[in-house]
Amino acid sequence: MTTADTPGVAEHRAARPPRVALVTGGTSGIGLAVVVRLARRGIPVFLCARTAEQVASTVKELRDQGLEVEGQAADVRSTESVAALVRTAVDRYGPINVLVNNAGRSGGGRTSQLADALWDDVIDTNLNGVFRVTREVLTTGGLEHCGDGRVINIASTGGKQGVPLGAPYSASKGGVISFTKALAKELATSGVTVNAVCPGYVETPMAVRVRQAYASARGLSEDEVFTEFHAKIPMGRYSTPEEVAGLVDYLVTDTAASITAQALNVCGGLGIF
Repeated sequence: MTTADTPGVAEHRAARPPRVALVTGGTSGIGLAVVVRLARRGIPVFLCARTAEQVASTVKELRDQGLEVEGQAADVRSTESVAALVRTAVDRYGPINVLVNNAGRSGGGRTSQLADALWDDVIDTNLNGVFRVTREVLTTGGLEHCGDGRVINIASTGGKQGVPLGAPYSASKGGVISFTKALAKELATSGVTVNAVCPGYVETPMAVRVRQAYASARGLSEDEVFTEFHAKIPMGRYSTPEEVAGLVDYLVTDTAASITAQALNVCGGLGIF
């Protein structure tokens, strides 16, 4: 029996509330590509970033393109800020049934020389922030009981196989992957799927900062680091933000309803598990 023939499936899809998405870190790089992709699908998107000016300019630019997008400045390191973000998003568009946890930062160096403040901020932003936003969207956002929701966490191949001079980043993204799998199993019977998308090297503003940090730590030029990174990728090129957003977009569809508890790579062959 095909899905189309399954009793009740068509009725369920017709009866469900329209998709509404919240995307954190949605003003640049992968996050912005995700916002654009989902909005072009016809999903209203509420985005956030730390800087109010950046949120306002991004929202204006996208609305000028005819996309249904709103946003608010928020800091995923703050429980109070996250709570205000989700309340505003719900007030604007209604219950949230698609959450894309994209907000994050790079950070690393020689482990013996890492400061507590750097370690703590990377973990607080990349891992604790995912937890805070997810918890708030499950409760205040209504996702836990929507019956057909999606949680998509932007992790990294570095969270699976480690990144030299990137212990805080690798630890945080490894935690995101484990959190994803645990929550997916917890929510499996609810109809809410939870997956991680794991980019490898993607050309974004963060990628530039990473190359600069590597060059400084190892006494190399940025061009030398760029060449070294390229050499690791079997396809011979960085992935694009739009390619990562394409997988996020697919995971939102009805066809992806049985994909959950997975950590899926978009990396040009860099990661093989």
